[in-house]
Amino acid sequence: MAKREDPEFEMRFFESVLRRDPSYTAVVEILGGLYTKHGRIADGLRMDRRLVRLLPTNATAHYNLACSLALSKRKRDALRSLHQAVKLGYTDLDWMQQDPDLDGLKDDPAFAALVAQLKPQS
Repeated sequence: MAKREDPEFEMRFFESVLRRDPSYTAVVEILGGLYTKHGRIADGLRMDRRLVRLLPTNATAHYNLACSLALSKRKRDALRSLHQAVKLGYTDLDWMQQDPDLDGLKDDPAFAALVAQLKPQS
């Protein structure tokens, strides 16, 4: 029997875990991803902001915040978070260039500058 995905059940489950332990960073990250994946962009943004507060030096947390901000059409804030992610060590240039969450930033010169910064020097 094939497993049926139930995003509402998953979200409720992780929300209940988070109520018991509000600083459980793995659950904050999972919820942020679930919310965003299922169109709850504002909730995903809230979780990504929370994760950055809990893990201020985590490059991936800042990258995910940049994605949520870009999806929320907050271009300047998204670019700032993306820049911070790179500064903290985010290096996955290939994904950054194809990540659909960042499509709203890809025509911006600041995005091009970040891409150039991450390209290997030949």
